[in-house]
Amino acid sequence: MARIAGTLAIETAARIRAESLILFARYGYAAVSMRQIASAVGVMPGALYHHYATKQHLLMALMEGHMHELLAAWAQADDTETPATVRLSNFVRFHIDYHLSRPDEVFLSYMELRALETENYVTLEGLRRTYESGLKDILEQGEREACFTLDDVHVTAMAILAMLTGVNNWFKQSGRLSADIITDHYVALTLHAIEAQASPEGNKNAPPAFAPTIFNKRR
Repeated sequence: MARIAGTLAIETAARIRAESLILFARYGYAAVSMRQIASAVGVMPGALYHHYATKQHLLMALMEGHMHELLAAWAQADDTETPATVRLSNFVRFHIDYHLSRPDEVFLSYMELRALETENYVTLEGLRRTYESGLKDILEQGEREACFTLDDVHVTAMAILAMLTGVNNWFKQSGRLSADIITDHYVALTLHAIEAQASPEGNKNAPPAFAPTIFNKRR
């Protein structure tokens, strides 16, 4: 019985997170009450507080969970043994694909940062810095391999992340271009922006600095 109760508790907590994510993304964190969340889940408000003591705890669970999953997914996708141009291309593709498939999580992570209490904000910023460090590591590798031309690694990393995450603001599945084509554009834009050079001898798997079929239609 204890095992069944434990399983039910885990399932209920997951449903609470899922429903609160939808409500927060649709109406905004400040406009949603715990009573509304309980109603959406189909439980009494008291049951909600059994899992999450406050709405702030619930918001932090969503945002922190998103960042932990993002970090774990990138750690699995990144191949540190490949040239920097390949790693950067993979990062661009990973970031866009991961974020486009999770629009509510992305919206919450960026638009509701201001709603976090100070301690939670510091924790979440630490996780964000960890993800950013992964991109900086690729850029620094590119400098060592003499295939990236950078004035400032930090500024470049922030600019790339802002550009990639911005896709979520305007991309529509029903639009003129598919997600794959958009991603190809962004890979080309990123490599071209940092003046990616042909890889040193031995790095024959690296992609070209930019995609001629996208940017050089006159060829």
